[in-house]
Amino acid sequence: MEKLNQSSSDFILLGLFPQNQTGLLFLLPIISIFIVALLGNSTMIHLIRVDPRLHTPMYFLLSQLSLMDLMDVSAIVPKMTFNFLSGQKSITFLGCGMQSFFFLTMAGSEGLLLASMAYDRFVAICHPLHYPIRMSKMMCLKIIIGSWALGSINSLAHTIYALHIPYCHSRSINHFFCDVPAMLPLACMDTWVYEYMVFVSTSLFLLLPFIGITASYGRILFAVFHMRSKEGKKKAFTTCSTHLTVVTFYYAPFVYTYLRPRSLRSPTEDKTLAVFYTILTPMLNPIIYSLRNKEVLGAMTRVFGTISSTKT
Repeated sequence: MEKLNQSSSDFILLGLFPQNQTGLLFLLPIISIFIVALLGNSTMIHLIRVDPRLHTPMYFLLSQLSLMDLMDVSAIVPKMTFNFLSGQKSITFLGCGMQSFFFLTMAGSEGLLLASMAYDRFVAICHPLHYPIRMSKMMCLKIIIGSWALGSINSLAHTIYALHIPYCHSRSINHFFCDVPAMLPLACMDTWVYEYMVFVSTSLFLLLPFIGITASYGRILFAVFHMRSKEGKKKAFTTCSTHLTVVTFYYAPFVYTYLRPRSLRSPTEDKTLAVFYTILTPMLNPIIYSLRNKEVLGAMTRVFGTISSTKT
């Protein structure tokens, strides 16, 4: 079967788990996490759309984060689950390109969006009087469009390059989705130039935004310590700690994976780390933002309370 696939343009995804009962036991929690991610992010988008109290720049950016997480996990988990349950490991050339494009778009766009959310909190806490001007609806719209556009352009360049590489070795990708760095060992050409471009791209879309986030929260913490209002301090710490938790879960495994040379990486470690930023983070984001945010919890009470009272 593998030889047949290798003679075509299809790729073979070796997957995350072995195709046996043990693998099925590990797959079931992944499916559960996927369902929770779908429900959580869909709910977050719905709440922000229908509740007028959440029509602020911070929550508009949060709705885009939920949309990105929704698209990211939907591009990977269904195909991984289908391949495991059907016993097939192949993915078409076009399917691999589409999966790679969506993953890279969401990865780059989310990195920029998280930096924008940190800037939003920085302006709100450190320069509250300038907030309506610096984070106006038009500025918020520009940030959202810019994040999506830059992420898409970067993703398109990487995807086109990856699909034009001549593959003369096995077409078996040792991963559970079409991750471009996992495809490079299959190439029959020297890819050091492209690996350098991956490093540059990761630095621009992940490392620099992370530095910006760190600087923003450094200023925020300094401002919070000088606040006189205990209620203001508490609210600022809650908002910032929530965002920092999300940032840590997203950036740490991503940067660790993509900024290391290929010689220091192993497929097993890469796949394990990829679970964090492709499957776990999309599930955790809406949970973290809802459980630790009184405004979101209040919106849930208002929206779903109204629905239940209407039904009765």
